[in-house]
Amino acid sequence: MLKSLRVWNFALLEEVAVEFGAGLNILTGETGAGKSILIDALGAVLGQRMSTDAIRSGSDALRVEAVFSLDDAAEELLSLLKAQEIDCEDDDLIILRKVSGNGKSSVLVGGSHVTVSFLRSIAPYLMDIHGQNENLALLREDSQRHLLEDGDAALAECLQAYRSVYHAWKEKRALRADRADKVREIGERIDMLRWQEREIAEAELCEGEDEELEMEIRRLSHTEKLVEYAAEATARLSEDGTAGMAVLTALAQVRRDLDEIARYDDSLSNAQSMIEEAYISLREASYEVRDYCESLDADPARLDRIQMRMDVIERLKKKYGGTVAAVLARLASVRAELEAADNYDVDMAQLEKEIAALEKRLAERAAELTARRQEVGARLSADIARELQSLGMSKARFQIVVTPEDQYTNGGADSLRMLFSANVGEEEKPLEKVASGGELSRIALAIKAIVAARDTSGASMVFDEIDAGIGGRTAQMVAERIAYVARYKQVLCITHLPQIACMADEHLYISKSVKGDATVTQVDSLGEEERTREIARMASGDDVTEAALANAREMLMNARKKRAEFRKK
Repeated sequence: MLKSLRVWNFALLEEVAVEFGAGLNILTGETGAGKSILIDALGAVLGQRMSTDAIRSGSDALRVEAVFSLDDAAEELLSLLKAQEIDCEDDDLIILRKVSGNGKSSVLVGGSHVTVSFLRSIAPYLMDIHGQNENLALLREDSQRHLLEDGDAALAECLQAYRSVYHAWKEKRALRADRADKVREIGERIDMLRWQEREIAEAELCEGEDEELEMEIRRLSHTEKLVEYAAEATARLSEDGTAGMAVLTALAQVRRDLDEIARYDDSLSNAQSMIEEAYISLREASYEVRDYCESLDADPARLDRIQMRMDVIERLKKKYGGTVAAVLARLASVRAELEAADNYDVDMAQLEKEIAALEKRLAERAAELTARRQEVGARLSADIARELQSLGMSKARFQIVVTPEDQYTNGGADSLRMLFSANVGEEEKPLEKVASGGELSRIALAIKAIVAARDTSGASMVFDEIDAGIGGRTAQMVAERIAYVARYKQVLCITHLPQIACMADEHLYISKSVKGDATVTQVDSLGEEERTREIARMASGDDVTEAALANAREMLMNARKKRAEFRKK
């Protein structure tokens, strides 16, 4: 919702601040007072092209600031702001645009500098200006599709069913394209893979083999030292009595001494047991050291063979992952890829079958979706045509045409157009090509009146030319439709008709005056009595009589009753 608009040096607007309310905001005033200029200023903060001609004479730049409430903002809007890292946590969004006399333009959204194109991208979620074709959401096909789909549960289900098949079909086609790209290089790759498989497989690696070989290389590289140390250890453990320092020889003597002591005194029985155990353990150790010593054999040929084997392993480790486990994993991966390549033709044939089956289902879902859209479109077209007749366009014809197409998209396989003819004998043509600003405004009003209760778009609405060429009963019907739509969303409407003005929730009066040598425009919010006089002026002209005032009071009273009826619905 638009909360406020401040304008500096924009044409006749020297400095104007306007506060807007929820519901229906009516802007009235004499012709040429600057009502449309205010809407143009609003367009500036929505990304419309701005010329330096709009800068007030004698000023260096113009500036426009709008404050929008983010309450009930569309998720799409919040996503766009978040993508630009614009803080969305505050309740308000402030947009500031400045155009300098040298043609330079700057835009701030939420305190962040953005481009005008970004400003245009968020504009449809903030404000829908009817009467200016380039900003009319009604002319966008995505808006037209939402018009059909948001109000029909069966159509929404059809669309969901279609999209489920469409996404599966699209994924399979992407997979086929990816495989088709790969097949062009698959021959060269297969040669490389087979070479890698042969290189790794011929090595016949075993996990942990490199660690075992490294240990054996260390042993074979130091055989002489190992023999020397093992022989010395064997000699020191010897029990043959030839070595005076032999451990077992000395320990055997200790055993004999303790045995003699035990004949007369058993106090050392515990020591005797420990010595016995030590003697047995050391004797077993001596056998093991002796066997180790006898097993040692310097074998240079064996060492060369092991080192060559280690060179092979190290080369493979450097190429395929740093460890034997990684090399073996690479071998498994290569074999899996080769197997997949060998099965390529079979897999592609199966993939083609799956795509064909999905395409058949997709065609069925697309046809169901198109048929449902045509049914809903025909019903909605009839409702809109009736509304247009009530709004003074008795000869108007309106048709929503849904046409099947050959190309599948995320939204279906059909195109949507809104056709319109305002007069008898004129061919129905696309809405954007034939409807005037006033006609577009009334068509938009007719649509919004039909879908107002279910319209979830966050955008406020602006009607700039909706009262063009109407009066009497038609004016009353237009007024009631606008008031009904304003029951559900904020509406800004410029009007010259008292029937519309008396429906306002907030009435803003725009006037101009001469200030020194310049003309300036000001905007005032009217109180009850001021509003009565303005309604009387609009109905009777500048000569406001008591009868005109009484008539204005009656119109305002009837308008309040009508708005109360809308609130009860």
